[in-house]
Amino acid sequence: MSHLPTMGSGPREPVLGGPLNRLRTPWSPLRRVCVTLACVMGLGAVQAADYSGPLFDAHLHYNTEAWGSVPGAGGPYPLPDVLGRMQRSGVKAIVANSRPNEGTRALAEATDATARAGVTVVPLVRLYRDRQDYHQWFGDESIYRMVLDELARGTPAGPYRGLGEFHLYESRHAKGPVAQKLMALAEERDLVVLAHVDDAAIDLLMAATPSKGQRLKLIWAHTGIGGTPVPRVAELLARYPGLMGELSYRPGLVCEGGLLCPEWRALMLRFPDRFLVGSDTWTNSRWPQYEDLMRAYRTWLGDLPAPVARQIGWGNGARLFGLP
Repeated sequence: MSHLPTMGSGPREPVLGGPLNRLRTPWSPLRRVCVTLACVMGLGAVQAADYSGPLFDAHLHYNTEAWGSVPGAGGPYPLPDVLGRMQRSGVKAIVANSRPNEGTRALAEATDATARAGVTVVPLVRLYRDRQDYHQWFGDESIYRMVLDELARGTPAGPYRGLGEFHLYESRHAKGPVAQKLMALAEERDLVVLAHVDDAAIDLLMAATPSKGQRLKLIWAHTGIGGTPVPRVAELLARYPGLMGELSYRPGLVCEGGLLCPEWRALMLRFPDRFLVGSDTWTNSRWPQYEDLMRAYRTWLGDLPAPVARQIGWGNGARLFGLP
């Protein structure tokens, strides 16, 4: 944010551009009013308004806990409820990935409802049939076959556009045979990967691709949920041109007043085309918070230059998935 200059002890004349700077007569009541108004206007200029443009939620789950036994129609959060939350939040597109994939298919099949809500569904194949798969998918050949079957099947919203979200709780599991095969497949088929991993696993996953990470499009969920230092994040962004940072749950992102901490603001200004926002509705407790989460993004986006705010809030996701 900008700061007002401190008053010095020099001549008591306003240091202002434009016509006021040409007034060299002694201080008059009119001049005092003019300067006061100018200061008030200046103060208003440094208090940025929240970002009001469209949002692209690049990390959304519609898991079985939300819809129960009937995808989209049962459970505590049926489709009309969740789409209403998105619409009220100004979310115009979502990356849908769910456990199991029936949740994503329910969103993709609801073409009339999503059109009324103004929400575009971008479907990804999730690697999980149940919670047990979180801990073993990277070495389970049945997961690889399931992914191939889902990709061949597609969705009513169009083909699947990527793979994930998946988790690697230990970096070394990025060397698992299925993890390696899926990274190569993603690059070969131009699929976007959504990965909840640490920074060491980013390098290992990229190394598994034919281009050694120079062509793979990978969304790094939370951009290092364990608190990867900002210089290390910058190093990875510089190394891999297709790496994008999604910012839900990111430690150290926001400081006083809900605005970006200085090192994160500087990083986004350096890499304005590499960040995304997301809700990560991994548990039902996130759905009641959905609108507050999006408002919090709008607060710190509003403190960025307008073109950068729109890039991070909407444009980067739209570009990544070919939306207008």
